[in-house]
Amino acid sequence: MRLRECADALDGVRMQGSLDREITGLTDDSRRVSPGGLFVAVKGTQSDGHRFLAQAVAAGAGAIVVETGRVPAETLASIGVPVIQVGDSRRALGLLASRFHGDPSRRLKVIGVTGTNGKTTTTYLCKSILEAAGVRVGLIGTVAYVFGEERVAAAHTTPGALELQGLLRRMVDAGMQAVVMEVSSHALALERTAGCQFGTAVFTNLTQDHLDFHADMEDYFRAKLRLFTALASEARAIVNGDDPYGGRVVEATRARVWTYAIDRPADLRAEDVQMSLNGVRFTARTPAGSVALRSRLVGRHNVHNILAAVGSGLAQGVPLEAIAEGVAALRNVPGRFEQVDAGQPFTVVVDYAHTEDALYRLLTTAQTVRTGRIITVFGCGGDRDRGKRPKMGRVAARYSDVVVVTSDNPRTEDPDAIIREILPGVEAGLREAGRGRYLIHADRRAAIAEAVRLAQSGDLVLIAGKGHEDYQVIGKEKHPFDDRVVAREAIEALAR
Repeated sequence: MRLRECADALDGVRMQGSLDREITGLTDDSRRVSPGGLFVAVKGTQSDGHRFLAQAVAAGAGAIVVETGRVPAETLASIGVPVIQVGDSRRALGLLASRFHGDPSRRLKVIGVTGTNGKTTTTYLCKSILEAAGVRVGLIGTVAYVFGEERVAAAHTTPGALELQGLLRRMVDAGMQAVVMEVSSHALALERTAGCQFGTAVFTNLTQDHLDFHADMEDYFRAKLRLFTALASEARAIVNGDDPYGGRVVEATRARVWTYAIDRPADLRAEDVQMSLNGVRFTARTPAGSVALRSRLVGRHNVHNILAAVGSGLAQGVPLEAIAEGVAALRNVPGRFEQVDAGQPFTVVVDYAHTEDALYRLLTTAQTVRTGRIITVFGCGGDRDRGKRPKMGRVAARYSDVVVVTSDNPRTEDPDAIIREILPGVEAGLREAGRGRYLIHADRRAAIAEAVRLAQSGDLVLIAGKGHEDYQVIGKEKHPFDDRVVAREAIEALAR
C-alpha cells in the first residue's frame, strides 16, 4: 500500500516528505518495526512512542505518524523519512489498521455490544440467533475470539486496534458474514475501534466499575456513549429502556433506535416471565410481532440480555422463528451462572459477577430459585476500583446466608488489605439483613472448599468474580486456577 493511501484514511493531517513510498507494515511498537513499515507514535500510560522515533527509523521505518505538537519541528525536519502529523495518533492507528487490512468491517455486518454487565451473554445470544438463521458469524469478546473452527484466547475484551483489524480481516477471509463484538469502555476511550463500521450497537446497562481508569461515572458513561454517537443514521441502536442511562443514549445517537424493557413501555418488551433454575420463559412483544421464547439461561437479567439479542437479530433481518430457535439453542455461556454438577445434593454455580450490580443480579436471581441457603464466595480484584469493595461486601451479606470472603485476582495488592476494605460492607449488610454470618479465607481454593463443605442438601453455593477465567493473577504473574475445576475437586473430595 502506498503512503498516500494511508494519509487518505486520516482526518486533518499535515504531511512532510514524499507520499509515493510503498508501506509494507504497520506498528505502534518501535521494537517491531520492519523495513518499509509505518510507525505510529502513541503516548501510552507507561511510555510514549514519540520518544522512540530514532529507533523506529534505525529499524527501517519507511514513514512515521506523530501527534501534532509532541515532537520539536527541528527533530521532524531531520528525521530522514516522511512524516504525517495528526491530532490523535490512537485514532489514526485504528483508521490506518482498517485501511491496511482492506477495511474489513465494511464487508461484515458488525454488531457492537457495550455496557457494564451482560456484554458476553448478549454477544453469545446474538451469535446463536444469527447461526440459527444460517449466517456465518464471528465473535470477539471477554472469553475468546471465535470464527469458524478458529478460537483465539482473549487477552482483552476488545483487542487493540492492530489486532482487531487483523482479526476482522481473517474473519472476512474465512467467509464470515457477520461479527458480534463486545466493546469495552477502555476500547472506546483508547480508540481501539476506530475504523470499525458498526451497523448495530447494543447498550445493556451502566453501573459502577472501572473507576480506576475513568475519572468518575460521567466519564465512564461518555466513553460508552462514543459507540452510539459514531453510528450512522441508517444504523440501529438497541437500548435498555429500564436502565437509568438508557434515555441519554437514545437522545445522543442519530441512529434508528429500538428500546427494550421488562418494567417500562418499549419497542421490545418481555411479558409473562417465568424463572427457575432450569432457565427462563416469556413472551417477547417486538416490532415484528410476538414470539414465545425459552432459554436455559437463568435470571431476570438474562431476560434483558435476550431482549437485546432479539432486537439485534431483527435488525439483521432474522425472522422470529429463527430468533426463537437461536435463543433456545444456547445452552450456557462460559462462567455465567455455570453450574458445576458432580452428583452432589446441592447446587454449585460459578459466575463472573465482579461488580456491585452484577453481584446483586446474581444474588437476587439466586433468591428466586433457591430451596435452601445461599452460600456466597467472593473477593475483589487488586489494582482496580477500590470504591466498589465495601459495596460488593454489603450486597453479598445482604442477600446471602453465609459469605466466604476471599481473594479474586489480588495482583500487586496485599490480599488481606483488600479483604479489610470489603469487610465494613459485609458487616453493614449483615446488620441490614438481620441474619447470616461470614468467614474469611484469603486462599481462594480453601474458600471454595469451605463453602462446599458447609453446603447441605438444597443449598446454593455461588462462586463469584472470576467466571470463565482459568488463572489467578498474583503479583504480576498468572497462576493456573479455574473456579469450576476447583469446585469440582472440592465436591469430589467430600465423597472420599
